Amino acid sequence: MTAEISSEVFRHLVELAALELSEEEAEYLRGELNGQLKAIQELEAIELDETIETTSHGVLYTEQIRPPLRKDTVEPFENPEGILAQAPEVEENYIVVPVIPQTELE
Repeated sequence: MTAEISSEVFRHLVELAALELSEEEAEYLRGELNGQLKAIQELEAIELDETIETTSHGVLYTEQIRPPLRKDTVEPFENPEGILAQAPEVEENYIVVPVIPQTELE
């Protein structure tokens, strides 16, 4: 199987993701994605013994080797003013961030 992301499909994906890319950026990114697809195809072509289980990790992450979950604890920070002093703009002990305008996707 030699799947490749065509220019048309890539333009459609860029539009769906609402990205603004120059032609050079788009062609570079499409090439990188196609390189990743090629690497995946090469891995898929490796013949494996049918007795080997498919896994997403190099080592199975069973309950016997998994560390126990730790409890969530609240630990107040000793110097919040020091952190707030580093922010460009603060209002009522909150860091002010710019508003990101939203646009409707069609």
